Amino acid sequence: MRLGWALVPVGVLGLATGCRSAYVDASVMNHTSEPVSLVEVDYPSASFGTQTLAAGGEFHYRFKVQGSGNLKVLWTDAERQEHTVAGPQLNEGAEGGYAIVIRPGGVDWLPKLKK
Repeated sequence: MRLGWALVPVGVLGLATGCRSAYVDASVMNHTSEPVSLVEVDYPSASFGTQTLAAGGEFHYRFKVQGSGNLKVLWTDAERQEHTVAGPQLNEGAEGGYAIVIRPGGVDWLPKLKK
């Protein structure tokens, strides 16, 4: 019983020092004048997305990078044309943020990574 209480300060110290996992907070933004659909972002080891994204809309997602590889965004525009744009490389343990801006004529990748 005494050993259990002796470990409580160790657990509290772990919480106080901010033990946490590195993650990337991504925002996909539609800066076109039409809605886009079937939006998917591929990153090392997984992907995320949304069915539709209104003109001027944003979609947020938080993920952990496991492995290394490039980001990629795919979407279908209002004329039902599919688009795929390769993005920058992410390495395991990356953390911070990324804004992925879909605009007429291309995609802007705006990183705010700490690592």
